Amino acid sequence: QVQLVESGGGLVQPGGSLRLSCAASGSIFSIYVVGWYRRAPGKQRELVATITSGGSTNYADSVKGRFTISRDNTKNTVYLQMNSLKPEDTAVYSCNAKARGDLNYWGKGTLVTVSS
Repeated sequence: QVQLVESGGGLVQPGGSLRLSCAASGSIFSIYVVGWYRRAPGKQRELVATITSGGSTNYADSVKGRFTISRDNTKNTVYLQMNSLKPEDTAVYSCNAKARGDLNYWGKGTLVTVSS
């Protein structure tokens, strides 16, 4: 089992920055990719960014150049640095971990609101 806890959401003005954290515990040795997803009001959940156990990253076109995903293995934490935030970035951001054995884990999510 893997437990994921997100933090760092909040209210920010357009153009501002936030850093989200996803802290993992449990059988973290089995995780091979961690991703951030978001669900905006009235929309389907979409992939924001992923990072593999080897450090390879992938981003949605809508956040390239503005968001950065990274990991701190000493803290078992994956971060999402979000810069130049736009109102359309408003969503609940959730952390996902895929583990060996086709296992899929989700955190509860953290709300990001971009508004003036």
